[in-house]
This record gives sequence, structure tokens and C-alpha cells, in this order.
Amino acid sequence: MPTLTPRPVILDGDPGHDDAVNILLACSSPELDVLGVTTTYGNVGLERTTHNALVVRELIGAGFPIYPGADRPLVVPRLSAEAVHGESGLDGPDLPTPTRGAERLHAAQFIIDTVRARPGEVTLLPTGPLTNLALALRLAPDIAPKIREVVWMGGSLDTGNWTPSAEFNALCDPHAARIVFECAAETGLKLTMFGLNATHQAIADPARVAAFRQLGTRVGEFTAVLLEFFAGHHRERYGWEGGALHDPMTAAYLIAPALFGVKAMRVDIDTTEGPSAGRTVCDVWKVTGQPPNADVALTVDADGFFALLVERIGRYA
Repeated sequence: MPTLTPRPVILDGDPGHDDAVNILLACSSPELDVLGVTTTYGNVGLERTTHNALVVRELIGAGFPIYPGADRPLVVPRLSAEAVHGESGLDGPDLPTPTRGAERLHAAQFIIDTVRARPGEVTLLPTGPLTNLALALRLAPDIAPKIREVVWMGGSLDTGNWTPSAEFNALCDPHAARIVFECAAETGLKLTMFGLNATHQAIADPARVAAFRQLGTRVGEFTAVLLEFFAGHHRERYGWEGGALHDPMTAAYLIAPALFGVKAMRVDIDTTEGPSAGRTVCDVWKVTGQPPNADVALTVDADGFFALLVERIGRYA
């Protein structure tokens, strides 16, 4: 049998319940080699998101380095989502105390240095505002053709969740998102978008949460408690029995792409002020005549997705 060569990845996010699950999935999957985790503001402030990444690393005893990055958007005021994730950003389970700190190098510089050192190899998995990646592309435009792929959780084919038009990650820094999507249009940077239209197809209902608890492990219990807390907002907002597990779709897409259906299309970001600010404008029917700059996720095999999550998280003690 051929030897599996893991895909080098950088996880860039704002942990965050579903970001934490994405880290758990990526680090338990031999298909992926986590080179580092870069953090940004978003669900909560940068200090908390960085602490939460340290917490998850401590929980699983991983060795990846953590690099704090942007603490605010490029232009607009900072948003945060304590109403969804709690004051800590990881409310719910008991959290271990980190015994190792973050690195001093800025996240954007880590992205630049790593991509330059391994041209054509590194895939970026941003699951928050795109500020760190936008900064890296502005500081070092030469890295765009050297990035293997970007798989972003953000945006939406249709409706938003923070405004009627905009998904939270896109709205947090629409100017950064515009930089990334325009870079894809101009340079051919391979970009895949997992928006709400896809992630809302995978709801962590009580039966699916129970499967993590039934693993009988510390990390399985941690995941179950995370998802039980995360369900609260979704129950109040949407009337669902559980939370939508957004961010782990980025890692899952690299591990098991057959679980997802995507379509190439042009995506532009609305950076104007007003009710459509932050909207990811997806040209589904090619009415603009503009060539595609992203693959947009359309369909999700939710049962297969959760089966993958349970199997991989079951690898932890």
C-alpha cells in the first residue's frame, strides 16, 4: 500500500466552540499535518481566542505552535460573539490550564514564512475573520501562487446570521475578505468557501452529541459538553435541537471531500455601508460573466460528516 503523505495545514481561527472541534479533528487525522495554529479576534477578543487555542492544545497534548495575530479588523469596528460562545469563548466544559504559552511571531508573518519555505505545499484553513490572511497577502503578495489552497468557513450563498445579509466571519472584516477573494480572482489562488448554506445542514442534535459522550473518553466528554452549550444559541435563534457545526467542515473537506458538493462561482464581498455590508455575493447562475474565483460548498452528507468526527475524536484518550 502507498504511504500516506499528510497535507501540511495552518489552522487560522477565533476559538470558539466549533473552532475547537476543528482543531481536534485536524490533529487526530493522519491525512493532515498541523504546522501551527494562528489566532485572531472574532468570537471573543484575541487574548481569549489565543488562550482557548492553548487550552485545546493542552487538552490533547499536541505540540503545534500557536501564533497570535490581528486583534481588530482592517477598517470597521470590531464585533464579538459572546452571546453565542459565552464570555470565555469556550463556555461549558471545565478547561485545563495551559502549561505552555504562545509564540511571539505575528500570525501573518508565520503564514508568510511557512508558505515561502514550502511553496505549493501549505493549505490554510481560516475559520474566522480573514484579517490574518489578508495582512499576509498584502505584506507578501508573492505568497499567493505559493499557497496550495485556502478553505474558509465564512459567508453564505443566501442569508446571513449576524445581519439578514451577512455571516459573522465575513461581516467582522469584509475588507479583508474582499482582499482574499480578489486575490483569488487575480492570481488563481485556489479558494473554497463553506458558508452557512452548507454548514446549517449539519446540526449537532442530542443524538449526535450523545455519540461523543458514548466514546467514554475525556476528549469525547469535552466535545459533548462544548456542543451542549453551543446548542443554546441555536435553539433560541432558530428553534433547532442543536448547534450547526460550522468550522470542522474545513478540515473534513480535506480529509473526506466526497462528503461535500461544491460549485465554482464568482464571489464578491460587499464592503459598502448599509444592510448588505459583509454579504458574500455569489454568482450562482453566471449572470455577471465574471470567471469563478471560488468553489462554494452546496451540499453536505451530514451523517457521514458526524461519523467522521466521532471516529477521529474517538482516537483521543
